[in-house]
Amino acid sequence: MAVTWTILTLERNTDDGVVVAHWQASDVDGEHSGSSYGACGFTPDADADNYTAYADITEAQVIEWVKADVDADAVEASIAAQIADSKAPAITAGVPW
Repeated sequence: MAVTWTILTLERNTDDGVVVAHWQASDVDGEHSGSSYGACGFTPDADADNYTAYADITEAQVIEWVKADVDADAVEASIAAQIADSKAPAITAGVPW
């Protein structure tokens, strides 16, 4: 199992800088899955040495920005816990007849 991080969409200002990245992280183990979704805000600085113009940004780069902004280990642990709970749920529904 390996969590897959995806950028769903970006919001940008008219000065060509990304201000919000909407992301999803997910994993699947057979018929069991888990996921997490969020959004990260950024303050672009066109004068910074590491500034990347919108046209040159890659998904991998934005994923790194997101992982640096959120607790990526906690997100991935939560997804693993969702899958574990799906495999052996603590609460189930139904009737005995």
